[in-house]
This record gives sequence, structure tokens and C-alpha cells, in this order.
Amino acid sequence: MKKILYIVVVLLCVVVACEDEKYISSNDVQLEFSSDTVMFDTIFTTVGSTTQHLKVYNPYDQKLLISSVRLAKGDDSNFRLNINGVAANEVFDVEILPKDSIYIFVEVTVDPTGNNLPMVVKDSIEFSSNAALQDVDLVAWGQDINLIRSAHLKTTTWTADKPYLVYNYAYVDTGEVLTIEPGAKIYFHHKARLFVKGKIRVMGEFGQPVIFQGDRLEDVYQDVPDQWDGIMLFAGSQGNQFNYAEIKNANIGLQVGNIEDEGQAEVEIANTKIYNHAYAGIFALKSKIKAYNCLIANCGFYGAALLVGGDYDFYHTTIANYWGGYSNSTRTSSSLVLSNLLIIDKPSGSVTYEGDLTNASFSNSIVTGNISSGNEVELGVSKEAVFNYKFDHCLLQLADTFNTSNTAFFTNILKGVDPRFKDPYEKLNFELDTLSPAKDAGLRSTGQLYPFDLLNQSRTADDAPDLGAFERIEKQSE
Repeated sequence: MKKILYIVVVLLCVVVACEDEKYISSNDVQLEFSSDTVMFDTIFTTVGSTTQHLKVYNPYDQKLLISSVRLAKGDDSNFRLNINGVAANEVFDVEILPKDSIYIFVEVTVDPTGNNLPMVVKDSIEFSSNAALQDVDLVAWGQDINLIRSAHLKTTTWTADKPYLVYNYAYVDTGEVLTIEPGAKIYFHHKARLFVKGKIRVMGEFGQPVIFQGDRLEDVYQDVPDQWDGIMLFAGSQGNQFNYAEIKNANIGLQVGNIEDEGQAEVEIANTKIYNHAYAGIFALKSKIKAYNCLIANCGFYGAALLVGGDYDFYHTTIANYWGGYSNSTRTSSSLVLSNLLIIDKPSGSVTYEGDLTNASFSNSIVTGNISSGNEVELGVSKEAVFNYKFDHCLLQLADTFNTSNTAFFTNILKGVDPRFKDPYEKLNFELDTLSPAKDAGLRSTGQLYPFDLLNQSRTADDAPDLGAFERIEKQSE
């Protein structure tokens, strides 16, 4: 009797196992997909893309067996697949459990064409299930580039013909000059940096700015900081120029000078936007800067930190730090810091560097932001070194306790008032609203020195120039 029961149990297990192995057999079976097209934004030639993914669903109550999943162009394709954990461009007998799904990961490399025209690369993923055939399109836009990898540059000119992509670093040595023409685009891979010991001349024009940014061009990375390390001008580097440039999404946008080398770095920055940097927009050490018609915005610590002394002139500049949305950290450092010293903590103890701040002048400018303390200007003063500064006709976000009564340092200050930008948070628009207190609040003589704003609009056509980089132009009533 026991033997008969044992045989019955075994037979039942075999029957159940056989039923578990059954797959849906209909010739009308249809997979479902997370998208009908896997799309890549601009991919630089010869450089692998970011990874996109496709989710493949089994919508049925039975297991589904996909006979094959393959790239239509096979090994000739620019695309590469990882199908449910298998790195291959074709796999067979892929099982999906009832109401379950699998992932397919896709990468692409675009071959160079030798020109700057956008190109489109296409393929498709083909699925064969029973007698049913389905496919999902793959589309990548590519662009040819000039690849700069760990390069020591001789005197050269970068043009707008093709973008430049910097891997690791580009280094302009002493005595060499890098000139960048209007409309050029310079992209940097993760952690890449531009070092200048010689000279850099960025010659953008209105409507044709020179762009410095990371190499992730997908929309989701449009305003993400810390994608690359930034631009560094070494102490002793003279005659540097940035005109109509955009420097964005780095760790430090522009570092001017360094402690280790003797002398000052010198730079003129005009009609330039420096924004969305993880640490600082401008980080200057014992250097010389002249800046006008500049926007410095949304940085994790400092909009501009001018340390260990130096010589600085800022005219019609907007420093607006509305940092937020990129991390869980809250900004506690003021957007503008002026100091004639720098204290660095080291394992052996702190080290203090001091230098004369011979001049730090701000005229017709705005310094504001969303810091909780209310003070967007910080002064770090050592009595052992010179500390000269002046704010003339400026809007400053300061707490009530910040004393601006000394006219040797503060003249015609709008203190602690909202500048009323159009949309500083979502659209990063720092133009003035029609009710802005910064309208017509500037010193006329400074406006005449720089008669056109960052948008090439006249500052001399109304009662007085507005504060900051943007002139508010009211529409004439009809």
C-alpha cells in the first residue's frame, strides 16, 4: 500500500512540474515596452554614451518565452545591449514570468564623420515570440569633436567648427596662448580641468558666447553642478580675458591664482555668466580681477570668494545665490567673501596666509541670495594686512545688524531688500522685474563706462542705469 501511494505522489509531482513549464502559446502574443523608442541625446563621436534602459513586460497570467532578442544590425551596429544580465547583441529563449518584466540596457558609440553636422544613428531591437515579431527603435544623435586628452597645449586657436571635449586636463603652459573664437563649445568629462599658466583669450561675442560645461548633454543634467572641475589660472598668468562666455556646472567655475606660486593672476571678465557650481563661481587668491556685465549665480558655497588680498573691480555685476535642489546640504557661507587672509587646517595644525587687499570695489552691482542668516556679504579682516574695499550704489542682502553707516566703505546702499528678479529659481532668470528697487538706482558715470548690459541693451536710454548685469527695458504703451 505504501508503494502505491509513493508512486501516486511522484506522478503528481511530475504532472505539476510539467504544467509549471508551460508557456503561453498564442501566435498573437504581444510584449509591452516602457517606450517604443530608446533615444539618446547628443553623443560625442568615438566616446561611449551614458546607459539607457528599456523595460520589457509580460502582461499575461502565464510565463512567456521570447525566442530571440537581437539588434537588427547585429555586430555591425553602433549600439550594444545587455539583455537581462547578459552582455550580447543577440540572445535566445528569454523567459519572463507572469506579470513580470526584464531589463535591457543600451549603450552607443558614434563614428566620426569629420564635420560638425549633427548625425543620426539608428537601429532597432527585434523580439520574436511564438510567431509574433515586434521591435523597439534605437536613435542616437551624434556630433564629431576635437578630443583633447591630457594635453599640454602650444599656442593655438580653438574655433567653432567642431566642439572640443577635454578628458583629464588641458594645460596651457608658460609662454603659450590659447585663443577661443566666438561660438566655440568646450565640453569637459567628469573631473576634467583646464589649467592656464600662460594666457587664455576667450573672444565670445553677443549671440555667439563661448560655452564651458560638462559633457553630459541629456536634459536631466542641464543644471547639475560638479560635472567637471573648472578652469584654473595660476599665479603669474597675465593678460587673461573672458568675453561673452558661459561657465557652468563645475566644482569651481573659475579659480584665479593659487597659494603655492609667486605673483598675481590677472583676468578681465566681461559679459559672462558663471553659474551652478558645487563650490564657488569665482575663487580668487591674491589676484587681480576686473569684471563687468557678469552674472555669478547659484553656487554651493560662494558666488565669489576673494581671499588673501588682491585687487578687484566689479561693475554692473549680479551675484545671486539661490542654491538649492541639488543636494540635502544647506548653504551657510555668504555668497560674497572679501578677506585679506586664509586659514587652512592641516594635520600638523592650521596655517594662515595673509595678503594686502589693496582694492575691492563694487559699483552698480547686486549681491543677494537665500542664505538663512541674511548676510550675503562676509568680511574677513586681519589687522596685519591692508583691507580696502568699497560698495558704491549697490543692492546688498544684509542682516539688520550689519553696519553700513561708514561712508568710506558703503555709499548709496539698498540694504536687505528683494531685488525682484523675474524667475531666479526655476528658469534662472535674473533680469529685473518691473517693480524692482534696483531700477534706475545706479551711478550714471558707471553706467556710461559700460553703456550696454549683458543682453546688449542700452543703459543710457532712461533716467539712470539699473543695478546689476541686466537693464530693465520697459515696453512702450501703445
